[in-house]
Amino acid sequence: MAEAYIVAAARTAGGRRNGSLSGWHPTDLAAQILNALVDRAGMDPALVDDVVLGCVTQIGEQSMNVARNAVLASKLPISVPGTSVDRQCGSSQQALHFAAQAVMSGTMDVVIAAGVEAMSRVPIASANNVAIKHGMGGYVSPQVIERFGHTEFSQFSGAETITLKYGLTRDQLDAFALESHRRAAEATRAHRFVDEIVPVAVRRADGSGDGQLHTEDEGIRYDATLDSIGSVKLLQEGGRISAATASQICDGASGVMVVNERGLKALGVEPLARVHHMSVLGHDPVIMLEAPIPATQRALRQAGLKIADIDLYEVNEAFSPVPLAWLAALDADPARLNVNGGAIALGHPLGASGTKLMTTLIHALGQQRNRYGLQTMCEGGGMANVTIVERL
Repeated sequence: MAEAYIVAAARTAGGRRNGSLSGWHPTDLAAQILNALVDRAGMDPALVDDVVLGCVTQIGEQSMNVARNAVLASKLPISVPGTSVDRQCGSSQQALHFAAQAVMSGTMDVVIAAGVEAMSRVPIASANNVAIKHGMGGYVSPQVIERFGHTEFSQFSGAETITLKYGLTRDQLDAFALESHRRAAEATRAHRFVDEIVPVAVRRADGSGDGQLHTEDEGIRYDATLDSIGSVKLLQEGGRISAATASQICDGASGVMVVNERGLKALGVEPLARVHHMSVLGHDPVIMLEAPIPATQRALRQAGLKIADIDLYEVNEAFSPVPLAWLAALDADPARLNVNGGAIALGHPLGASGTKLMTTLIHALGQQRNRYGLQTMCEGGGMANVTIVERL
């Protein structure tokens, strides 16, 4: 079977809610990434066989197959198709898996895996909420209610459950959030994100723009302290999680170009990394966010690796307890986790986060000249994707 190689990886800098990217239509924002990947590969855009694009809230501006619409807004020829993927927060990580599977099968040679989410313009959960408002009902069916005893599944209660299960205190959650901001600030000051970020014009929702380019993640709190984080109100009475220890609402797009050996020859490029392992696992939908733990344990077994063999890991910071519980369960090294900060500081643009994290992971592996990187993230419905890449 052919191998899957990543030859280009790019992302926009994260935009805060109603911030510098809030004026971008998500289709057009995603197109900037498609164009950048083609440019970075120095290739004929007609060589792209498909675009697989993750997006969670597929309604309004993100409806009607946002992947195909992004192709139409880009420099890619209309002969390039596109399909949209929803595996909740892991949507574009799953897009990467689908792209890798396509080129490994030999049915395609060059596939772009990408993601986009304009959370300022298309609020989280609006697809379900708008449907309920207009009498079309919600996603939880009678049989699901009968099986699990829940009329809805909450990531917030799931995060609190993990906090209690793993004995995490609010002080630990706050300290983790502070470290996310510290690492992200340090990485930005050291220009470690420069090569992965695609500069795009500032476009705000009110139509204003000062002619500048958006090149730095807006969510980083350079002046964050334990006191400032600890002063943020808890999300629920008696809980331990606050908005400061949860991922930030974020606008953004990201993507990677995936090829096989024929694709490498056709493009005439050198690979950045090889996809060493990819898998996905379902877990308890009630606790929901714990799935990265068993998914990673199984992935390591299947790959014939130990956690000590992995040089860097990206575990999405949906909430502080998710990576903290993962570290404890895997007996992993905190110094290798999210070395440039995570979603608490950099934002979590839902459908774009999968290839966003992969972009950061690949560039960090290159900067540190490490070999193996592992990425995983919790997903709605109690799922988790795991991807292990080898830097080449």
